[in-house]
Amino acid sequence: MNNSSSILEVNLKNLIYNYKVFKKYIQNNQVAATIKANAYGIGDRKAFDILYKNGCRHFFLATLKEGLELRKFYQKGNIYILNGLENNDINTFKKNKLIPIINSKIEIKLIEKTKLKFGIHIDTGLNRLGINKIDLPKKIYNKKNLQIILSHLASSDEKNNIYNYFQNNKFKSIKNLFKNKKIIFSLANSMGTILGKDFHYNLVRPGISLYGGHYNTKLKKYIKPVVKLKAKIIQIKQILKNEFIGYNQTYKTKKNIWVAIIGIGYGDGISRMLSNRGFVYYKKHKFRILGRVSMDTTTIDITKLNNLLKVGQYVEIINYSHGIDELAKICETISNEILTSISYRVQRIYK
Repeated sequence: MNNSSSILEVNLKNLIYNYKVFKKYIQNNQVAATIKANAYGIGDRKAFDILYKNGCRHFFLATLKEGLELRKFYQKGNIYILNGLENNDINTFKKNKLIPIINSKIEIKLIEKTKLKFGIHIDTGLNRLGINKIDLPKKIYNKKNLQIILSHLASSDEKNNIYNYFQNNKFKSIKNLFKNKKIIFSLANSMGTILGKDFHYNLVRPGISLYGGHYNTKLKKYIKPVVKLKAKIIQIKQILKNEFIGYNQTYKTKKNIWVAIIGIGYGDGISRMLSNRGFVYYKKHKFRILGRVSMDTTTIDITKLNNLLKVGQYVEIINYSHGIDELAKICETISNEILTSISYRVQRIYK
């Protein structure tokens, strides 16, 4: 019997399958794995281990702290730190074989006299992290310890958005300035891979789609769902007609109903946007969320099947038929936020 109120079940076979889908689609080029934010919530150690065993050699994290934690367990593989130096000691990167992605002129000055392996993030139009072409010193083009040049697409999920091609052309013009054939060039994230071979260069770095997110693009046809999110029924009770359920009286019963209270809430990463509009699932059955999602619990209407469910059973908020992208649409967000919001209280189980 599981004691956890909520469980995130991770299908490692489907994670491997998705990685191999990208390998097949990209063919001769390399496929990295973006495992920042604890591998989008599924567990970076588990993701690193299983993907490395299946041929992945390039891994992208956001922060130095993430890199240091992972290096406690794995000394292999190329680990890139997207946030750059973060004003940290360069020797820390060198000692732990972590490759910072340089984002500014200041960072270039700090690193150009060292032998530390590094990468450069070129800002091609997202105007977030990254350095502009005009700020690149000429001597950087010939640095032997420069490992990778990358940029990031702003609208890769919108196939017909001309801004993708504007960014690609800008990246291509910068690529031509570097003569070292060993340098890796990377522009495409998950959705960027389906924009065409012209976006692939010699490394793509999928993130959310490794974990089953597809943004309702054509990737939906190729990748498999990776996670199920389950919550335990902790109480079943009858609510009489004209009673209110949850905070602030947002739901009033029109008749006598049966409800189940499940052990998951916004403290576990369940959005309050699901209040009075979301659903949970048990086998082929669907149950509506009633009232406000609370910090630790959520109430569902089980009137039609109150004899089917029992205290201690688990219902599903995310499953293979109703995935993270469907939930994201209800919550008016993206699947990345859905997955990364699932908190530490939710037990991870790997299958």
